[in-house]
Amino acid sequence: MEWTKLFRGFFDSERIGGLLLLFCTILSLILANSGWGEPYTHFWHQKADLSFAGLHLDLSVEQWINDGLMTIFFLLVGLEIERELYAGELSSFSNAILPIAAAVGGMVVPAAIHFAFNNGTPTQSGFGIPMATDIAFTLGMLALAGNRVPYSLKIFLTALAIIDDLGAILVIALFYNTGIQWLYLALSAAILGGLFFLSKLKIYHLAFYLLPGLVLWYCMMQSGVHPTIAGVLLAFVIPFSGNNENTPSYKLQQFLHKPVAFFIVPMFALANTGIVLKQGWITEIGTSNSLGIITGLVVGKPVGILLFCYLLITFFKTKLPQFARWSHLTGAAILAGIGFTMSIFISNLAFTDADLVSYSKVAVLLGSLLATIIGLTLLRNTAKPDHLDE
Repeated sequence: MEWTKLFRGFFDSERIGGLLLLFCTILSLILANSGWGEPYTHFWHQKADLSFAGLHLDLSVEQWINDGLMTIFFLLVGLEIERELYAGELSSFSNAILPIAAAVGGMVVPAAIHFAFNNGTPTQSGFGIPMATDIAFTLGMLALAGNRVPYSLKIFLTALAIIDDLGAILVIALFYNTGIQWLYLALSAAILGGLFFLSKLKIYHLAFYLLPGLVLWYCMMQSGVHPTIAGVLLAFVIPFSGNNENTPSYKLQQFLHKPVAFFIVPMFALANTGIVLKQGWITEIGTSNSLGIITGLVVGKPVGILLFCYLLITFFKTKLPQFARWSHLTGAAILAGIGFTMSIFISNLAFTDADLVSYSKVAVLLGSLLATIIGLTLLRNTAKPDHLDE
């Protein structure tokens, strides 16, 4: 089937992209804490001005990556959500209900854990950090388990991570805006309305969507809502058909996979994980914010996922993914604690203090590392291959 082929291509690109992401993270940490640390970190913070059509943007290199390139990442995420809703695992209620419940549990419990650690403190706003699952990193690490993981579990975890991304996007839009500028928000809505009208007229040329999409991005940036949300919104007005691979949505998704996996996300890692480990950084791991992030990722994620899956399977007779056992699901749930890209992204939005942002990123890296080690160890030692469908 064409969609199975598309998923396998997606999984392969995410697997290799995850390993590249790991390499870039290690490289960035080494450079930031070496003799080249100062010029390396300075490069990401230097200004790169841009003027076009009378509009002027004064952003640092890091901001261009986080606010600009990552909009393309979110555009791909939106296209993937759209695909899953109309033609993938989320297109039927029976297939969608388990990963949806798992994703909700995997967001609610980590957020509650962080909130419990930080309620009433200045770091309370970091509750969104441990909610996220990184698709590329998680699937990349899951691939290391080899044939001990049934193919159906890979699809389940992908659907879960995509729903998780949607939840993170909603959290960013609702809780991490900088104050709404209603004129620019109204302009954004007008642009989206016009693009929706074009899609209903079945105008398929991508230029009619991408060029107004740039204006939409600028208006979103000026509105106070994080500009990356423009990528997700744009995805849902680009024409899509589950039975036609010539539609703009399908073509754009196919085109974006490799640039996002092999350039945009690695660039994000290089720009955001160049953390200078100052004296006393180990002590910071014991703070309420860091403990909330690490515990949320390592404990909250699997507990939330497994608890919601257990309740659904027990009371509503939902079934585990085909050929999957609870040992498979437990290992995958722990790997879902690899927050990385989205968790680091939300760290940048949750706090204004640079040191607090850095310590939050360290906590994300540690939590993601622990989730990787524990999840892979469990899968390789207890999840034995048995009638796998690969």
